[in-house]
Amino acid sequence: MKKVLILFLIAGNNLCTPAQMPSKTPENIEKYKKICRGHIYREMKGMYREPGGALKYPFLAPGSNQYLDMLWDWDSWLSNVALRQILLESGNPQDKEQALRYEQGCVLNSLSYGGMDGWIPIWIERNAPSREEMLKTRNPWKSNMHKPTLAQHAAFIVKNMNGNAEWLRDDFYMLQAFVSKYLNFHCHKATGLIYWETDEAIGVDNDPATFYRPYGSSGSIFLNALMYKELEAIAYLARCLNLKDIEDYYGREADRLLNNIRKHCWDPRDGFYYSVDLNLRPVEKPDIESLQPGQLYLHVGQPRTYDCLVQRISIWSGFMAMWANIATPEQAKTMVEKHFHDTTSFNAPAGIRTLSPLEKMYDPRASGNPSSWLGPVWINVNYLVFRGLINYGYLDEAKELAEKTILLLGRDFERFGALHEYYLPDNGEPVLNKGFQNWNFLVLNMAAWLDKKPVVTEF
Repeated sequence: MKKVLILFLIAGNNLCTPAQMPSKTPENIEKYKKICRGHIYREMKGMYREPGGALKYPFLAPGSNQYLDMLWDWDSWLSNVALRQILLESGNPQDKEQALRYEQGCVLNSLSYGGMDGWIPIWIERNAPSREEMLKTRNPWKSNMHKPTLAQHAAFIVKNMNGNAEWLRDDFYMLQAFVSKYLNFHCHKATGLIYWETDEAIGVDNDPATFYRPYGSSGSIFLNALMYKELEAIAYLARCLNLKDIEDYYGREADRLLNNIRKHCWDPRDGFYYSVDLNLRPVEKPDIESLQPGQLYLHVGQPRTYDCLVQRISIWSGFMAMWANIATPEQAKTMVEKHFHDTTSFNAPAGIRTLSPLEKMYDPRASGNPSSWLGPVWINVNYLVFRGLINYGYLDEAKELAEKTILLLGRDFERFGALHEYYLPDNGEPVLNKGFQNWNFLVLNMAAWLDKKPVVTEF
């Protein structure tokens, strides 16, 4: 009887033992690579959706019940990067020809909702109203729109078609209107930085630099890094379409934005790229007529000479400056040594924490609308930081992050037969949304790089 009781207590204690990430042995890495590849090869066509309703072209959806029939902006772009890796490894010519319809359809569906004003919705559902109906309930000049990944998505497809952009020519004006809307109407004149109009559907949903902040005040490093690459992408597309003057224009705009990001978002004290606060009162000359006799007009002796304030909040998106090749080599060195390696901050057993636990806002609980970006590990974050490390030659660090991602997702497939939307940083436990595919499949691009095999990368 005592033996039985002891065994029961041991078993009970084991049930309560905190879960941990699998040990990072060569055997485990190989095991979980194989598991990831097997599942993803079988499941990848679950992203394919047929045309119908508001979506005139076939497209790619993130997967899982929450996103079954919706086209999302940066989700479809990064999903496409993963899809091309899958096709490279396991697809035949017929598979690649079939996939091209869904790839191009993501871009063409979005552009079909474009207009001369440049506004394009962030997501489109199959039963979505027309563009005209949408704009009856929102102000396109005061609301967020498709993130600046649309030209990048198109450029990725065109590059994989050896520079053939003719499928895009008829809609290229709509794409220019979209990119130019960011430059003309969502650009802070004093700093030259792009800003969010609101905190609605910004992708990194509850990023404290934007979430519940005054509207029009967030010069987000995440947004500006995407915009810099978007300008490079549309210049490339113009070149492919033999539109030299347009290529030159967007090339100059990219250079201008690059300089503005380096000037305003780099913080030499912390050695990191941050979002900036644009919510400053204007510097104005005194209104002499409104002054009372003897009244002083404050601040005229030395008005402010700076155009924004750095938001020193340790958010993962500072690493986007490495992904976009914005950081100088010296800056990247500081970022890696001071921030990537810091296990009390970003560097966790499961990958990159989206918010440092040293911040008071840190909160990895499950949430939807907004999704939680207050600490949990997201696979697109692991991937983008991984790409940034490679850009600057930090290959050991890239290897570390790739292996963590493989162990995390391989174990998720092994235990649950599916992946999830995001994970706890310290033990890799899934938090929410079983069946989420989307950019999680980028683990294959990371695994191919580890194996020194051909790797598909974004534009």
